[in-house]
Amino acid sequence: MNDDARTHISGLFEQRTELIPCRSALEAAFEALKSCFQAGNKLLICGNGGSAADTEHIVGELMKGFRSRRPLPEAELAKLRTLYGSDGEEIARRLQGALPAISLVSQISLATAVTNDVSADMVFAQQVFGYGRPGDALIAISTSGNAANVINAVKVARALDLKTIALTGLGGTLKELVEISISAPGGDTSRIQEYHMAIYHSLCAALEAELFPG
Repeated sequence: MNDDARTHISGLFEQRTELIPCRSALEAAFEALKSCFQAGNKLLICGNGGSAADTEHIVGELMKGFRSRRPLPEAELAKLRTLYGSDGEEIARRLQGALPAISLVSQISLATAVTNDVSADMVFAQQVFGYGRPGDALIAISTSGNAANVINAVKVARALDLKTIALTGLGGTLKELVEISISAPGGDTSRIQEYHMAIYHSLCAALEAELFPG
């Protein structure tokens, strides 16, 4: 972990000391996702309700610049310039480096088809089976830790050799099923969701600082 990435993670715990017990899990998630992206793999994310919104939010922070610019490497810029001249150079100038992430809540037609034809608790599991490849990662978000469709997704992910990470609360069974569990304190859903946002903002900023240095 470089100094800038460490600063983002340390800053979270300086501002929210109640999250200090989550530090080792957050750092483990950082290392797992860093390895995933460096190997050319992708991240899948699932959750329900407010956590579904969080999946989209995380994708937005990873797939384009978050805290800093992510200019394309010169080699990629040169390819676009060679193919399309000044138009290619302009496209390359506006493109940003991306960390590939897919929110599994966004596939509306597929999700409703699975719900109607199979079962609502298989919505995310079916997508993990279709999209997931060994070396990919899954972030499973459930404030209760008991969402059946999230748990089924984790079970399929483990069978397919994906790295599994949970964002959850202190209760439920989800944290027992994943390899890395970031279990936020809090007595109600809204407080846990507030902690989740702070946690994943720190994680996304640290990954950006590590993988797009400078």
